Amino acid sequence: MALAPKHLRDLYALFSHIKSEQEAEKLLNDILTPQELASVAERWQLVQELAKGTPQREIAKKLNISISKITRGSRMLQYGGGGFKLFLEKMGKKRD
Repeated sequence: MALAPKHLRDLYALFSHIKSEQEAEKLLNDILTPQELASVAERWQLVQELAKGTPQREIAKKLNISISKITRGSRMLQYGGGGFKLFLEKMGKKRD
């Protein structure tokens, strides 16, 4: 795997220094627009629902989002880099 460009490594390092929810909130509110933050939060909510085994149509109705967004999130959960799975496990939200 190729080394990420310096600007991405800097961003990863920045996030690695977050020590609390309050710090995460401050940084995310500064680095993302309200719309971007809402989109990221929505993605995390749908991934948590998928990990619980909630059917996609039920997630769509519950979160008022399209099936295509859920399918995209499902693909990332199954075939992505493992970040979602790692943090679902860390937060005790992964289904058995």
